Amino acid sequence: MARLFSIKPGMTLKGREFRGLRGWAGKPTHPPLTDFPIVCYVLAAVFDVISCYKGRSGGAAAREFFVAATYVIIAGAIVSVATALTGFWDWWKGMGKHTQVWRTANWHMAIMLTVTAIVVINIILRLRRFDAASADGLTTILSVVVALLVSYGATYGGSMVFDYQFNVESLEGKTVWDETEVDQDPGEHLPLKK
Repeated sequence: MARLFSIKPGMTLKGREFRGLRGWAGKPTHPPLTDFPIVCYVLAAVFDVISCYKGRSGGAAAREFFVAATYVIIAGAIVSVATALTGFWDWWKGMGKHTQVWRTANWHMAIMLTVTAIVVINIILRLRRFDAASADGLTTILSVVVALLVSYGATYGGSMVFDYQFNVESLEGKTVWDETEVDQDPGEHLPLKK
């Protein structure tokens, strides 16, 4: 019977070179950390829009959405510290300077640093009026701008991986796309078919 699942090779660190803060070859630290702040910032914007809209008619829901957005954006900001640190380390140690990849990474970093600055301002404004009944217009606008910018910036991060194959390990000498019942670990090279 044909095997349906391959689990171990994707999870093992065996055969992968350790690169410090950058993670392991083929398992970099930065990309999985990016998901959480992106989702948090988009959710905060959605919650603020709902809060601002519901705030016109009053009621507890507007306040609850504002509080939820505040907690979510703060959680995203906390995780984004590690995300930024690992991304900076990738930029500093993982690529040649003055290349297209480097220039794309510079733009990605500029967008994400702008996002971070706006998030810090947004959090300060939120905490100053945390007892408010709903999100105000300025907080909501900032949240929507953050959601749009982080989504835009994330497309450049995706280009780094999917278009430029940054931090992606070569498949040369691997049989993972061949029809076979044998799994390969990351550092393992099976003989090529002739």
